[in-house]
Amino acid sequence: MPSPTPDLDVTGALIDRAQSVIDGALREIVTRGGVDQNEGLAYDLAHAASALATARSCLSYAAQGENEARLVAAFLALTLTDLSNRVLGREDLWGVELNWFAPFHSFVSTYRAPSFLAGLAESPGPRHLGEDFAMVGELFHRFAEEQVRPHAEHVHRTNGEIPESIITGLSELGGFGLSIPEQFGGFSTGGESEYVGMVVATEELSWGSLGIGGSLITRPEILTRALLHGGTKEQQERWLPRLANAEVLCAIAVTEPDFGSDVAGLTTSATKTDGGWLIDGAKTWCTFAARAEVLVLLARSDPDRTLAHRGLSLFLVEKPRGDSHGFLFRQVAADEGRRDGDGRLEGRPIDTIGYRGMHSYELSFENWFVPDDHVIGGEAGLGKGFYFQMAGFENGRIQTAARAVGVMQAAYDAALDYARTRVVFGEAIINYELTRVKLATMAAIIQCARQFSLDVARQMGRGGGALEASMAKAYVCRAAEWVTREAMQIHGGMGYAEEYPVSRYFLDARVLSIFEGADETLCLKVIARRLMDGVR
Repeated sequence: MPSPTPDLDVTGALIDRAQSVIDGALREIVTRGGVDQNEGLAYDLAHAASALATARSCLSYAAQGENEARLVAAFLALTLTDLSNRVLGREDLWGVELNWFAPFHSFVSTYRAPSFLAGLAESPGPRHLGEDFAMVGELFHRFAEEQVRPHAEHVHRTNGEIPESIITGLSELGGFGLSIPEQFGGFSTGGESEYVGMVVATEELSWGSLGIGGSLITRPEILTRALLHGGTKEQQERWLPRLANAEVLCAIAVTEPDFGSDVAGLTTSATKTDGGWLIDGAKTWCTFAARAEVLVLLARSDPDRTLAHRGLSLFLVEKPRGDSHGFLFRQVAADEGRRDGDGRLEGRPIDTIGYRGMHSYELSFENWFVPDDHVIGGEAGLGKGFYFQMAGFENGRIQTAARAVGVMQAAYDAALDYARTRVVFGEAIINYELTRVKLATMAAIIQCARQFSLDVARQMGRGGGALEASMAKAYVCRAAEWVTREAMQIHGGMGYAEEYPVSRYFLDARVLSIFEGADETLCLKVIARRLMDGVR
């Protein structure tokens, strides 16, 4: 039987109806005392709202062809099923009647049917990037295939370092200057498409490898946004060209051992001294810190703790390259004409189950001197570091969503290829309905996640999209765990072996919901609260 093609007017109406359920739950949270008094509901609501926003963003994609419409219908049916699971048994919390799901039942029954999904298993859908961005995708895909993938497994299994050839090659492609304006040696021309090239390139590089591909350009993107948002003209002129050509690579030092995502509670101090500042304290999960020549460090420049995030400033901390197995650097004050004592910076590596190659560190600063002109924004930037850092992190979140899409795409490609060649009980497993249903669900999730990421990138190019970037990260990164797990499962026992890269995809995907804003913090402190801003 031919697969049913969804009526897009009906699809849009169902999304609106589901949104009314979300809006009703938001009002319930307000009535019941806010997010802090309703964390369980707020967390579920944030994820449900993020998935629904993904579906809504794909309506224009669905209008471009029958296969596109079917993928979006499959995704919406999955989204509505997830919403139902979150509401079931807690209808009073969500403020709905027991029969609230009745209007959705027919649609879900049609587009979650195994017979329907099976027909989408090998039809992941075109991306519709447009000619220019399709060329960007092809360029970075080829680099990922020829330069990144040949090293990915070795680096993962040995916890090795990123080959310098990848850094050099990516620099020659312009990968570090995608968001840097042309006047500073980058490739950004501004406008709606400013972020799209970065998202496309990040996905393709992450398809090659999360650890030694897509994540390489995340840190300079974060610093670029912070400098463009708050840096002085002199700082932009000094640092942006060096970031664009990879003369300088950076790492982000924000998280602290005792505070995690609670940025406002940071205790690392910056104490004023002649000509600059002395940094004391500890940072953790500083990825790429050994290889980087500069750390983007958020520290408390005002000792008044009651100022919370308003007492933080953002510093550019220069350092030598270090050994990936750990490093210790010293500043001799007398050699620099200072009288405030010697400085010390130590980095201890943190071993991780995946995401290898980048290497994360716990850093200890003692009396480490930073010149005045290394405070982002100069004197006017004091106390504004939190806002500059958040400007960078919003960009980092949509980039992380693109990284998740790349990892998922790699997992889907591997699972599809394996399913076509693996014979069980005399039949290639691609011919079994259950395998096809899994592959189809992956394809729908990946394509809709990609389209949402691209849509958010366009919104950010127009000056918006901050909330949507957080929603994209929240949804896509959790989805990546399911997609990579099922890709492993399709491989059977070989999925658990290191002989196939699919096990690496699974381990890499696990970190996505943790960095650039832990999932729980992102949902409760950002998404749910911003959604409540619109509640009357």
